[in-house]
Amino acid sequence: MDIILLVVHVVLALGIISLVLLQRGAGANAGAVLGGGGGAGSVFGASGSSNFLSKTTAILATAFFINSLVLAYMASHREGPETVIDEIEQAQQVEVEVPMPEFKQDVDETVPLPFNEPVESDVPPAISEESSTDSDAPPPASATE
Repeated sequence: MDIILLVVHVVLALGIISLVLLQRGAGANAGAVLGGGGGAGSVFGASGSSNFLSKTTAILATAFFINSLVLAYMASHREGPETVIDEIEQAQQVEVEVPMPEFKQDVDETVPLPFNEPVESDVPPAISEESSTDSDAPPPASATE
């Protein structure tokens, strides 16, 4: 139903556009009065074409507005997700229950953890004050000097 209404909407829009382009502007009436417009030889007569085109344009415009209201009503009362993002979120929230195997624990839970064991490290130990006096560097300046 939505597709049919959308196609009708596009056809109505194209019809309105073509009818508006076929109509003469307000300045064309002055030329028709003097006989230079050639409106007297048309199918609808001198003033018949403007009345027919304007009435048809008004009918198509009314149908276009009614179709717009129907499409808006249908869009607002649609069931399901409102946007594509809501649809993606609903698809991600689907929970799939996968049976998990039960594992038996054969590990003794009372095994002590080795917290007090020394840890080997690649970082050299910090330089102590005793080793700094043995080097060639001058002693640090004291505040009393």
